[in-house]
Amino acid sequence: MALKHANDETFESMLTSGLTLVDFWAAWCGPCQMFGPIFEDVSESESDVNFVKFEIDDTNRRIPAKFGIRSIPSVLAFKDGELKEARTGLMDTETLTQWIKELKVS
Repeated sequence: MALKHANDETFESMLTSGLTLVDFWAAWCGPCQMFGPIFEDVSESESDVNFVKFEIDDTNRRIPAKFGIRSIPSVLAFKDGELKEARTGLMDTETLTQWIKELKVS
């Protein structure tokens, strides 16, 4: 499934049915730059999961504040629009893929 990009105005509409992972990141964040390609690669192999990127910047502060995002990269997992779990920090492909498998069965 194609990687989507959200902001404060479009975020709610991105939480579609099924499993959605949202990567909160910033251009100035080194670990975010390392995680970005991993998130994108996994999005191509997990076609039944929605992958959304949310760049934290001066114009997009409401949603990160709502979910208490204090460190990035942070990935929030939603199932049918409901927050299920959050993970902070750089993940490798294997860790992200395993987490997705766990989320699918929970």
